[in-house]
Amino acid sequence: MILRRNKGKKRSDERSPDATPDVQASAERGEDVPAGGMPGALPAPAGAVPESTAETGAVSVARSVVASPATDICGQVRLVLQQAAGVYAGHAEAAERISAHLDRLDSPVRIAIAGKVKAGKSTLLNALVGEIIAPTDAGECTRVVTWYRNSNAPRIVMRRKDGDSRDLPIIRQNGKLELDLNGTPPEEVDRLTVDWPSGDLATMTLIDTPGIASASAEVSARTEDFLTPEEEQGAADAIVYLMRHVHADDVGFLEAFHAHAAIGSSPVNTVAVLSRADEIGAGRVDALQSSRAIASRLRADEKVRSLCQTVVPVAGLLAETGRTMRQAEFNALAQIAAADRDYVDGMLLSADRFGRELPEGAPALPPAAVRTELMRRFGLFGIRIALPLIREGMTDSTELAGELVRRSGLDDLREALAALFTERGDLLKARSALMALDSILRSTPLPESELLLAQVEKIFSGAHEFVELGLLGSLRTGAVSLPNEQRAEAERLLGGTGQAQYVRLGLAPTASPAEIREAATDAMSRWRRRAENPASTRPVADAARVIVRTCEGILSSLPQHI
Repeated sequence: MILRRNKGKKRSDERSPDATPDVQASAERGEDVPAGGMPGALPAPAGAVPESTAETGAVSVARSVVASPATDICGQVRLVLQQAAGVYAGHAEAAERISAHLDRLDSPVRIAIAGKVKAGKSTLLNALVGEIIAPTDAGECTRVVTWYRNSNAPRIVMRRKDGDSRDLPIIRQNGKLELDLNGTPPEEVDRLTVDWPSGDLATMTLIDTPGIASASAEVSARTEDFLTPEEEQGAADAIVYLMRHVHADDVGFLEAFHAHAAIGSSPVNTVAVLSRADEIGAGRVDALQSSRAIASRLRADEKVRSLCQTVVPVAGLLAETGRTMRQAEFNALAQIAAADRDYVDGMLLSADRFGRELPEGAPALPPAAVRTELMRRFGLFGIRIALPLIREGMTDSTELAGELVRRSGLDDLREALAALFTERGDLLKARSALMALDSILRSTPLPESELLLAQVEKIFSGAHEFVELGLLGSLRTGAVSLPNEQRAEAERLLGGTGQAQYVRLGLAPTASPAEIREAATDAMSRWRRRAENPASTRPVADAARVIVRTCEGILSSLPQHI
């Protein structure tokens, strides 16, 4: 839900498609029971058990959050949100915002795709979803923030800034979803929501944003307002930022994004994509190798490290086409691959030559219109890769499509999103909810607000997962300084490259529990020595203690007898 300028009544189309009805109902009805009759007492969330039946009032409720049987982060956050829902039941706007964040805990992680105009945002979104449902032209819909959510049935809803919502027709032409605002000016549209049956959207909601640094300041402002709203927690839990190279506008935008106090963003919820990677090498077949080398240098750059967690090169157009390739396109490519190679190589000197009408005596090739469409879909880079693969014996369109996707770099991005965002989704959502609740409590103070703020702080400081996330951000921004080798190990142990135990410990996926125990014990010993070393600075010693606690957590989760 976007909570910026228009804070009207919440409608059914704004609910997450997978929010559980019981959570929605409990927040809306305010069914929490007051925990005693003391002035300033907080309502106890359903299921919270006081430490003793003699305890009443705010103190016992505050303890119930800490002593709650809900040990997962989302469970703790849900409890404090439910308490806040009871406290703010008489304040419609705050109650609505709290209810929205309760819903948000049960929804997939929200990932915004941002970048400059023509960076390839919509193309990458289509590649991630595996269908062409995001418009890639410069039409009116690319000027509107658009949400893409998993659903049992397709539906498109337009929400206007005046609060009105209406369904839009679902139109598909040539395999593409056509979005039409039905005459509504883009500047009057708050957002579009596209509900679409897609397994790829089951674990993440993707949000396509208008390009920044647009010729239209108003269009750029829509993305900036969405990602850095005034006094609000941003609607996205994480961001994928596309850039063709590191431009001052890109650095400036990410710095502003991370500096925005209300959204609590940091490098750990940002992934950068070196988009249109095939253009770095002018469409040569080795272009991805060049872009990977550039991405590797960027990942080591201190400025870039302070702005994002990693940099992944992706040839977006090749990825989109590979995931949506049709048999007719494969047949046309096969016909071209079978023609005289020298002649075809001459055609591939430029996109214009490839799409020209053929002179008399030329080999039998698909018509110019078909070749032009192939160029639009594959680009020079894609065609230059596809033709040799077919000549080498690929006779199946599915096999070719899979190889194009692999070579596009999309698999690397999907792995990064899984490791850094979806596997960490509950933590990111809980963090977003706590940041939002903190904002509500401070902007709309009530007598009980201080007690709720104390609970928020207890969760932030007491949950080791949040401590890990904070340290990971400090390491990437340079707030905590370690030698390069130690820093790399620290980030890995903290989950900077993935949440699985074997990933954190730098082991193979097939590592046995015994190998995991040995590696965790060794790492714990190393970092304990750093924590206890008198020469270690206070920040380094504190960081080492956090990592020791991480290793202890890994060890405690293993079977006792291995």
